[in-house]
Amino acid sequence: MNWQPIVLTIRIAFTVCAILLVIGMPIAYWLAFTQRRWKFMAEALTAMPLVLPPTVLGFYILVAIGPHSPVGRLYQECFGRGLPFSFQGLVLASVIYSFPFMIQPIASAFATIDRNLISASLILGASRLKTFFRVILPLSIGGVVTGIVLSFAHTMGEFGVALMVGGNIPGATQTIAIAIYDDVQALDYKSANETALLLLAFSFITLSITYAVNRRLWAAWPLAR
Repeated sequence: MNWQPIVLTIRIAFTVCAILLVIGMPIAYWLAFTQRRWKFMAEALTAMPLVLPPTVLGFYILVAIGPHSPVGRLYQECFGRGLPFSFQGLVLASVIYSFPFMIQPIASAFATIDRNLISASLILGASRLKTFFRVILPLSIGGVVTGIVLSFAHTMGEFGVALMVGGNIPGATQTIAIAIYDDVQALDYKSANETALLLLAFSFITLSITYAVNRRLWAAWPLAR
């Protein structure tokens, strides 16, 4: 089994999850609590990667970070290399592609919190930041765990966007899914099956953990009250 694409994909997945967690929390908070009338447009924009074909999304990301775009030129000037077909470009594309898998579970968890608990915390003198960390986040931990696990698993298995933006460079941008595709193209079904089984087992384990954690949290919630 070729471990290089597996290690690379795990690195990408961890990096993507960390970035999404940092930028996703405030966005999910805004989506859950804002009263703006045009909120539905932000929700639709957030969910776009769910319905767009991966090749379409990958193509537009590639154009947006290419050498002729402002972002691509700025990155080229700052770092002396381009974003397309690089680890950094692949991470950026994966962040965009997995965005709704992190945002939506967290926003949904935030939205279910009893507003009276938040109001009570604010009335008692806690700041909004302290209220978030002491009231909102603990009560939403199930959604946060779900977002992290789904984002990680989704990034591990992505193919279309990774191929469009990262290409197929061994050791640099060749992910697990692309490696499986290469093995099938080369008629190396034994290697493809081994890698695919690993990915299948990982997906089952991550989903099992997600359901188990959420089940425990919901079971403990009445006791916590």
